[in-house]
Amino acid sequence: MALSLYVFHLFYKFKVLVLVTLCLMVLWATFSYFVDSRHEISKAKSMVEDFRKVTSLEDSQKEEEIESVAKVPTVKSFQGHCPALSPYLRGASKLTFKATLTLEEVQKENPQVVKGRYHPTECSALQHVAILIPHRNREKHLLYLLEHLHPFLQRQQLDYGIYVIHQAGSTKFNRAKLLNVGYLEALKEANWDCFIFHDVDLVPENDFNIYMCDRQPKHLVVGRNNTGYRLRYRGYFGGVTALTRDQFSKVNGFSNKYWGWGGEDDDLRIRVEMQKMRVVRPSADVARYTMIFHKRDHGNEENGERMKLLRQVSRTWKTDGLNSCSYKLLSVEHNPLYVNITVDFSTQPKVS
Repeated sequence: MALSLYVFHLFYKFKVLVLVTLCLMVLWATFSYFVDSRHEISKAKSMVEDFRKVTSLEDSQKEEEIESVAKVPTVKSFQGHCPALSPYLRGASKLTFKATLTLEEVQKENPQVVKGRYHPTECSALQHVAILIPHRNREKHLLYLLEHLHPFLQRQQLDYGIYVIHQAGSTKFNRAKLLNVGYLEALKEANWDCFIFHDVDLVPENDFNIYMCDRQPKHLVVGRNNTGYRLRYRGYFGGVTALTRDQFSKVNGFSNKYWGWGGEDDDLRIRVEMQKMRVVRPSADVARYTMIFHKRDHGNEENGERMKLLRQVSRTWKTDGLNSCSYKLLSVEHNPLYVNITVDFSTQPKVS
């Protein structure tokens, strides 16, 4: 009797254990079902969202195609700004000038330059810069400058244009007036932020010498090879200078009265100082140039009137400059590597 009671209790416990196990299995199966269902629902939602995105993208592309056909065939770029310091800079370079260099070779090396203009494709340039080069009878110097200047500016990720202002006729050379012409004519083509006034015989050696304007007028030639890479004199403001549109208009540009060599850069410095601005310079180890050797040109003899003119700046700057720059525009040619502006100044007025 006792044995049968023991067996009965044992069998009862076994049944309970089996029943509990079955219940647990049912609960686990139910839980797994709901989890899998939620996972599948989320996957389905994700697929629907992806489909919607693709559909909306295709629709927007179709709309853009329709708009581009209806409007103009241009592509708007929503790129970020270029960095303040380009990743392509190399630092100091040893310059060479090949005697047999041709314009075609320089063009081949700069396929992205079109009609003297270039802009970076990978980012939006921080400034739009016009390079103004006064010129007469310096074709070889111009070729050497273009050879080095184009890749130099491209490594700085600048949106730039190069303007060569050529003085026709036999009148004495007037560098300052040519630069005024370049400024006025360049603004007819684009809304430039910054202007670099650049002698044709000076080639920059270090691409960390950034060709952008500053909050103050900037002088870029601290040293050059023919002066032992020292500043020519304390107030020197010639060779290559950078001024914003506002800075240059504030001083009324250059004087138009400096015929022949010398004086116009000191005149500009005086104008800058009179407007309570100050000249800034890059560091001496960066702002280095090679001057291409040449003899003084016929028609660019030393200006014997320059000291007299400099004494008059405070009285004449408001009426002598951009607002009085008269010239005969002979042609504007958009060459592959630069825009060539040819002008005639006819007769040279006397200094009163």
